[in-house]
Amino acid sequence: MAGLFITFEGGEGTGKSTHIKRLAERLKSRTPELLVTREPGGTPEAEAVRALLVSGEASRWTATAEALLNYAAREAHLVQAIRPALARGGLVLCDRFMDSTRAYQGYAGNCAMTFIDALEEAIVGATRPDLTLIFDLDPQAGLQRAKARTSAVDENRYERKGPEFHQRVREGFLAIARGDPKRCRIIDASGPVETVSAQVWALASEALGDG
Repeated sequence: MAGLFITFEGGEGTGKSTHIKRLAERLKSRTPELLVTREPGGTPEAEAVRALLVSGEASRWTATAEALLNYAAREAHLVQAIRPALARGGLVLCDRFMDSTRAYQGYAGNCAMTFIDALEEAIVGATRPDLTLIFDLDPQAGLQRAKARTSAVDENRYERKGPEFHQRVREGFLAIARGDPKRCRIIDASGPVETVSAQVWALASEALGDG
């Protein structure tokens, strides 16, 4: 595929959404086609699945059910949005992708990794990110940040899963980064917004061939 695919990953309150918006703002004038999207979501069908995942009781779904729901949404997202944009030579910035399923449902939720592997192979296939930025932050600090956010929509189901769960999420993301160092870059998300933004810009510029 001719385009470039960058994903933003990390636990709750790590600043992914803030920094994907800041990067998009810097890139929009120089990129012929820019798709800024998110998971679960990104298409009407996937957004409908998102509502099932991010709201309701924390124990609403098993980790296996969550993995299936995420991949149902991901297939729609890939087919309808991500792959067409990449085929046109566009730049895709995605807030969460396949690594979130591994971290949340696999490492933290104890869904079998062999099951997640099979879903990833069947649905993601070759459409893997060129660069993944993993925003790393102490889970307690991240949850405090997340609670401070204001939203008209109740999307805090995962935030209510408890500190041990979120510690496993963090460890999962770090393990993913260690296992795929060519694709993944860890960003210290504890610093000032401008400092973190500079790290994001440097890594994105390198991926775009400016580094």
